[in-house]
Amino acid sequence: MVGELIAERYELEEIVGTGGMSSVYRAHDRLLERDVALKVLHDQFGDDGEHVERFRREARAVARLSHPNIVTVIDRGEQDGRQFIVFEYVPGENLKAVVEREAPLPESEALQLALQIAPALAFAHEHGLVHRDVKPQNVLLTETGEAKVTDFGIARSLDVRAELTQTGTVLGTSDYIAPEQARGSRASVQTDIYSLGVVLYELLTGEVPFRGENFVAVAMRHINDPVPSVRERRPDVSARLDAAIGRALAKDPRDRFPSMDAFASELEDCLAEPGTGTAEETVVVAPPKRRRRERPPADRPSVWPLILLLAGLAVLAAIFALVFAFTGSSPTALISGVGKSSAKPVHLLGVASYDPQGDNQVEHPEAVGRATDGNPTTYWETEHYNGGLNKNGVGVVLDAGKARKLSQVTVTTDTSGYTAEIEAGSSPGGPFTPVSGSEVVNGSAVFSLHGANARYYVVWITDLGSNGSVHVNEVTAKG
Repeated sequence: MVGELIAERYELEEIVGTGGMSSVYRAHDRLLERDVALKVLHDQFGDDGEHVERFRREARAVARLSHPNIVTVIDRGEQDGRQFIVFEYVPGENLKAVVEREAPLPESEALQLALQIAPALAFAHEHGLVHRDVKPQNVLLTETGEAKVTDFGIARSLDVRAELTQTGTVLGTSDYIAPEQARGSRASVQTDIYSLGVVLYELLTGEVPFRGENFVAVAMRHINDPVPSVRERRPDVSARLDAAIGRALAKDPRDRFPSMDAFASELEDCLAEPGTGTAEETVVVAPPKRRRRERPPADRPSVWPLILLLAGLAVLAAIFALVFAFTGSSPTALISGVGKSSAKPVHLLGVASYDPQGDNQVEHPEAVGRATDGNPTTYWETEHYNGGLNKNGVGVVLDAGKARKLSQVTVTTDTSGYTAEIEAGSSPGGPFTPVSGSEVVNGSAVFSLHGANARYYVVWITDLGSNGSVHVNEVTAKG
C-alpha cells in the first residue's frame, strides 16, 4: 500500500505499474535518500513455490547484469511473506508510450533506439540469459532519451538443465511472441532477435505486424502468416533495413541472424548508410542460402518420383483404413465430404468448479470465468494438494450455450505436466461422461471429442503431475 514502509527502509510513494504477477511502486530509500523502484509479488502468489522461485530468479538473473542499458537490481527481500525486488528508479516513460504518441518514428530515430536495446540483450545472452518478453513496455526511457531494458521476469537460462519453466509452457506477449515461443518450444537467442524485430517494425510503422481477437489468434499468425514488409506500409524506409527486419522475423530461427551482435551490426550499417527508399537501392543483406541437393542429370531418369508416389498412395490407403475402422465412413464418403464444411469456433463460458468427491466450494469457483475470458495470463486453478489428488479428479465446468456436438477442445496452461480429459453432461452439476481420451497438458493440448451432444463440458483433471496445483488458463472449442 502507498505509504507503507518496506524492510524499515523503503517508503512506498506511488504505484507506477501492475501486471499479472506483481506491482511496481516508486519508493523512497530512507537510508540512502534516493528514489527507487520496488516490485512486489502479488499476495495470492506468496504461497506458490513456483511463482516465488520465478520472482527470486529474476532478481538473481538481473543482479548479474551490469550494463548501462539494463535496469540495475539494488536489493531483494521478503516482508510479512511478500517478496520484493528493488531496482534503480528510471524517471521518464516506457517506449510503448512513445510509440502511441509519436509513431511512426523517423528511420534514424528508430534505429538509434534499437541500437540501445540490442547491446543490452546481447550482454544478457553473453551471460546465459534470454529475455523472452522483449516489447516496448519493457524498455524504459530516461529523461535524456537513454533506453534501459527491464522486466526479466520470464527470462530463462540458456542452460536448459537450470531452467525452471520447461519447454511446453507458452510465455511472452502475443504481439511480440516468436513462433517457437507460440508453439511452446525452447527459447533461444533468436527468440529475442525476433521480438526486437517486431519492436523495430512497430517503431517504423506505428503498428505491430500481426493482430487478432485474442492471444491464440495472434500467436497462430506469428506461426503461419507471411511476414509483412515494412516498405509495403512505409515505402520511404530503406530496402536494406526492410530486409534486415524481414530476416529477424524469419519463421525458422535458423534463418534469423546468428546472434544479437550480428543483428546490431547490420542495424549500424543501415544507420551509417541510410537509403532513400527507392528501387535503385541494391545493398540488401539476406540470410545464407541452404544447400540443396542437385537434380540428377537429364539422361539419368530418377526413380524417386515413382517411389514417393507409391509411398504416398500407401499412406493414403492406411489413413482411409483407420478412418473406416473408427468412424464406419467409407473412403468415398470421406472424399465427397472434403471442402463441404469446416469446424467452427464455439465460445465456451466457465460456469462452475466440479469436485464431486470433495467440497465444491474450495476449487476456486470465483475464478471459473477466467478459463474462458480470452486472456491467457488469467486462469482458474485447483486447490493445493500435497501428495497428489487422492481422488478421481477435479475440474472446471464450461457452458456451450446450448446442446452442441463439439469436435475438439483446446486447453492452454502455464503449469505443464498434468493429465486431463473432457467429459460432457446436461447439467452444470453433473453427472458427466468422458467424451475424449486422456492427454498430458504441456503448454497446450488438443482433445478430440467423440459422441458428445451436450451443453455442458468439463475439463476433468485426473493427475496433477509434479504440481501441487494446476491452472486452466484458456479453453477454446470447435464444433
